Amino acid sequence: MADIKVKINGSEYIGRAGRTILELAMENGIEIPNLCHDARLKPSGSCRLCLVDVEGQRAPVTACTFEITDGMVVLTDTEDIRAIRKTMLELLFYEHRGVCTTCDKNGECRLQQYAYEYDLDDSVFQLPQVMPSDNYTTGNEAIEYDPGKCIRCGRCIRICEEVQMDSALTFKGRAGDVEVSTAFDMPLNESTCELCGQCISTCPTGALYERAAKGKSQCKDLQRTRTTCVYCGVGCQIDLNVNPKTNEIIRVTSPTGVIPNNGNLCVKGRFGMDFVGSDKRLTTPLIKKNGKLEEAGWDEAIDYVVKRLNEIKAKHGADSIAGLSSAKCTNEENYVFQKFIRAAVGTNNVDHCARLCHASTVVGLARAFGSGAMTNSMDEIRRAECIFIIGSNTTEAHPVIGLNVKDAVVNNGAKLIVADPRTIDIVRFAELHAAQKPGTDVALINAMMNVIIEEELHDKDFISDRTENFEALAEVVKDFTPEKAEKITTIPADDIRRLARIYASASTASIIYSMGITQHTTGTDNVLSLANLAMLTGNVGKESTGVNPLRGQNNVQGACD
Repeated sequence: MADIKVKINGSEYIGRAGRTILELAMENGIEIPNLCHDARLKPSGSCRLCLVDVEGQRAPVTACTFEITDGMVVLTDTEDIRAIRKTMLELLFYEHRGVCTTCDKNGECRLQQYAYEYDLDDSVFQLPQVMPSDNYTTGNEAIEYDPGKCIRCGRCIRICEEVQMDSALTFKGRAGDVEVSTAFDMPLNESTCELCGQCISTCPTGALYERAAKGKSQCKDLQRTRTTCVYCGVGCQIDLNVNPKTNEIIRVTSPTGVIPNNGNLCVKGRFGMDFVGSDKRLTTPLIKKNGKLEEAGWDEAIDYVVKRLNEIKAKHGADSIAGLSSAKCTNEENYVFQKFIRAAVGTNNVDHCARLCHASTVVGLARAFGSGAMTNSMDEIRRAECIFIIGSNTTEAHPVIGLNVKDAVVNNGAKLIVADPRTIDIVRFAELHAAQKPGTDVALINAMMNVIIEEELHDKDFISDRTENFEALAEVVKDFTPEKAEKITTIPADDIRRLARIYASASTASIIYSMGITQHTTGTDNVLSLANLAMLTGNVGKESTGVNPLRGQNNVQGACD
């Protein structure tokens, strides 16, 4: 693709086709004021602050919506443009009923920053005579909305519709009475809202905020520490916003442009970190004395553990001791723990909790591909032509990956097929939902492979060049017709044929699964069957394909490795 040369404020920059003026400017550190822009959203141009002059255009254009062309000449900071922006800011502040000094977002509010930069007159900051209601409740314990601070940019509504795809928010009222609300003003908890807090993350002012953080500290006073979310295995990057005086986590934010979550979080990642400062946490070792747990010092506790382990080892042998670690621990912690059990205690009786959820994947994928891990990256899901979900309630257990799936279907035209005994939320976006009888996954997948081979939908070149034992597989599934599978799975034979055809006909098909098929007595066979299905259709070793297990905890993969 040819480079596009654009001159901005007298300097030449190189861009790519399809990029907007604002995107090119941001990539090169050029500041163009904006309030309605979020890289996760489709440009709307609603705030009008990003107006710029483009040579050849009769009037200023919005930089967030205007795509670059080769030879374009742009001016971003002329006197006329600054005058227009100042007028727009004055109009915004005329209805803005917030007081910066008492706002939690003081110091990090974009509207406030632009007011200082463009030297707005004090008169625009005067509060109107009619104040909004003091009742800002939204019917939940996580999110609050202050209409007085709202600039009606619509970012919260758009992110709920375009990214989260829940469409819980909308505008109500007209003219100066416009506010963000839900359909028929119902409480958020009764709407389609998932309380993910995406609306808070995109709000450029202090209109939407975390109830638990209200009044605890302003954004400018908080210290941010980047870390990885402690819940599922997506690995979302989060910033813990900590009050340095109290060492309390006030809120959780996430930066856009950082993989794998691009600023998106679920309800647990955004609102579920309060356990860190819980008064129910143990901070002192406890030793049971006379049948009662009593506090002890660390030295005393360590000496006690060492003494008891040595006594048990001397009396019953090292193999009478076992160690159980956790997939929520880091690689380093797990490594030291297994070394302690093996080298210090002298036994190989060491394991961790992901044995239940992940062992079948390690065995199955290692046998098929040589590695017990996802074959493709999470971001590739967005570009798959077909996504096959089985044994995974993706939007509930791995919500951020669920966003990728929904994006693939809604924005990129992917066909989603779901095999799950329940009608889970992601079925809303599915081309076909097959509700198999629990525990009959191998029968379903074998029947799909039967159809693919019978109708010659398999990738013969890939099978010949890249696989072994195709004849043995074909022999196994030869008699496993959809009619036979229907009696086992309860899925109609025609639906099994449709599943097979949709999956095999796509140029790129991605399989997503989780503990719904691994925590079975046939878990390893389930995984091997999916690997065979992917190899049969050539959906291994290329982008947006593969067999992709989703992890239940934040370090399942590392702990197992």
